[in-house]
Formats: sequence, structure tokens, C-alpha cells
Amino acid sequence: MATSPGRITLWGIEVFMAAADERSISAAARRLGASVSTVSQQLSNLEAAVGAPLLERSARPLRLTRAGEIMHRRAQTILAEAAKARAELATADLARLTSVRLGMIEDFEADVTPRLLTHMAGRLTQCQFLLETGASHMLHDQLDAQNLDIVVAAQVGEGADWAETHPLMREGFVVAAPKGRIDAAGDVLAQLHGAPLVQYTTRHYMGRLIAAHLARHAAPIPHRFELDSYHAILALVAEGSGWTILPPLALMRARRFADALDVLPLPLAPLTRTIALTARRDVLGNMPAEVAATLAPILQEAVVAPALARYPFMGDALTLL
Repeated sequence: MATSPGRITLWGIEVFMAAADERSISAAARRLGASVSTVSQQLSNLEAAVGAPLLERSARPLRLTRAGEIMHRRAQTILAEAAKARAELATADLARLTSVRLGMIEDFEADVTPRLLTHMAGRLTQCQFLLETGASHMLHDQLDAQNLDIVVAAQVGEGADWAETHPLMREGFVVAAPKGRIDAAGDVLAQLHGAPLVQYTTRHYMGRLIAAHLARHAAPIPHRFELDSYHAILALVAEGSGWTILPPLALMRARRFADALDVLPLPLAPLTRTIALTARRDVLGNMPAEVAATLAPILQEAVVAPALARYPFMGDALTLL
């Protein structure tokens, strides 16, 4: 049934916030999993309820009106309070929690995420799970926008004051080169300078992290390829088109190429990243800590043990926290 004009609804506020954040009705619709017409109608209903236009819809991208700026500030508080109310009800009896929105880095999608979801589904028997996978910075943005409840991803800077963080594992970046191409007993860095780097995309946080580390600790290294897929990067390396720098998780995810690669310690100052579970503080009670504890043995069995069995030199670079 259509919402009556004149009534402010939580759904209407969520739609407005999505449109305000995305600066596009169609992008807001994709983010919410709704149709463009539904988003447009909800915005019209909300504007009728408050008695003022909230968005300049003719602008590209959309812009907030003065009334929209005021509504945006208030809406953040409304959604935060709604989340707290939901959390208090959930914390009272987590077994009756009806939905959990979980964000996981793509590195875990095959070996870790299914096991975690199976465990959570067994405990939260009445719960529906929404899973989103993606790059770490994208997942943190979704958590910040309150579109996800829990995120398992690489840390991408200082933690926000509204967040609780549970470190899970630390991994050091390594070099992957074509089999037999690099003499590990020689000057590895000099040999790498003689071949092109297959760069992980700098459009993502991890690529920028690698690029910044190279800029600080090595002379300029030429690269011909900049890709956002571990499989594509390691396929190129396996075919002899260059070498790359990636974390151990990338190697384990694309292990089909393992026999065509030599994996070596990074011949520079160490570069590491920390994988952590992050959630909004005081929203889901003890659940984030419990999920982090559940992940520890899964990560040991599915990630750390197999990686160290194949690459023993990673003993100091791949550890649970």
C-alpha cells in the first residue's frame, strides 16, 4: 500500500539519505534494491510531509536544498536512533534477530565466508542474512552509511570514534614472479627492475598502499598493467608478462596459478595490512566480538595453515591477532 503524503516514515528517510549520499535517484535505487519509481515516489512523499523541496532534481548531480541540508542533519540522528533501538531489541535476545547485513572482503568469499554464515545461521535461527562482498574501502563506506552492520575487511586508516574494531589477522605483502625468472640468491630488487610490474589498481586502497610503499622505498618501477582482479594479475604473471606485489590472501584465492609462480619475500621494508572486524559501537551488543572469535579458528584452518604449508617463509608475515 502506498504511503500517504503527510506522513514521515523511516523508509522515506532512508531513501532520502541514499539519494543525498549518491547524488542520483537511479544510484540510490540500486543501493536500496528498489525501483527508480519507488525512490522517486518516496522522495515526493517526504517532501510533501515536511512541506518543502529537499532535492534539486534538475541538477546533475542532485543537490540538497537548504531544507534538504537541515533534513540531512536530522535524518542522520533519526537513523542512528533507529539503529540503536533495533540493537537494544536484538541484544535482549539475539536468537530473535531478524536480519544481519554483513560485508566481507572478496578474499574470503570461497573459503571463509560460507563457514562463517553456516555458523551464524545455526545460532540465529530466525535471521535473514544479507551479504555484500567488495573492496575494503567500499565496505567501510557502506558501514559508515549504516547500510551494513558488520564488516570484515582490511583496515583503511584510523578507526572512527563510532566504531568498535576487532583485529583478526596481519599479513605481509610478498612478490610473485614467473617460475624460474628470479634468482632468489641474487639481488632480487635489481632483477625486478628489469621486468614490468603488474600493478594492483590504485583506484582501490590496497593499490594505493602498494604504490605509496614503492615510492618511499624503491626507484620508479615501470608497469604496463593495472588491474583489479587477483586472478587476472596472477594469470599475467604466470604467463611471464611481469611480476607483482600482493598479500598472501590473494595467492590463496588464486592458487590455481601456484605451480607457475615463485613467491618471494618483499625485497624492501616490510609492508603489512591488518584484517579486522568492524561494527558500530554499542549497536549489536556482544555479537561483533562473538563473530570475531568464531572467525579465528576458521581463518587458521582455511587461510593461515594452508598458506604456511606452501610458503613456510611467511611464518612471521601471516599471523592471527
